[in-house]
Amino acid sequence: MRKVGELLLGGCARMWKSVHRASSGVARRDPLANKMALVTGSTDGIGFAIARRLAQDGAHVVVSSRKQQNVDRAVAALQGEGLSVTGTVCHVGKSEDRERLVATAVNLHGGIDILVSNAAVSPFFGDIMDVTEEMWDKILDVNVKAPALLTKAVVPEMEKRGLGKPEDCAGIVSFLCSEDASYITGETVVVGGGTPSHL
Repeated sequence: MRKVGELLLGGCARMWKSVHRASSGVARRDPLANKMALVTGSTDGIGFAIARRLAQDGAHVVVSSRKQQNVDRAVAALQGEGLSVTGTVCHVGKSEDRERLVATAVNLHGGIDILVSNAAVSPFFGDIMDVTEEMWDKILDVNVKAPALLTKAVVPEMEKRGLGKPEDCAGIVSFLCSEDASYITGETVVVGGGTPSHL
């Protein structure tokens, strides 16, 4: 009887392990294979972690930052891990830099599938009444206007890829059921192909 119980427990443990692997994406290889991703502010911190994960999942990633040495360091580190990563300098508040970022991706990989607008500034900590007009200009230029203009530049390239299928809705459900979404609770995720934003 004890042996039967051990066999049942072992079988349950193996089944749970396979379910866990499937839900966490371990069983699915390179879900972003042949996708092209742009990630701004991606040579350190959260942006770097995002760029690494996208590349680990099979995407070709263009990292960017305001300083060339930061770009070089990030690219070297990620390429050293065997990941498909290139980089370019991009201050998202400068139109010429945004244009170069988009052109780099298109020239290297023929298009763009993913845009992560991670670059942002927070030039002031303290009482909001003490924020100067110059600081507001910087916050709005980098955190609001730049992502909108970068999106405007990227969307035509994304449209060439072809963007809505039923499977596009199924993927987010799988993600929300996986370990990758373990810290997301009680949120509304809109899967609308940009329609609610008129993109």
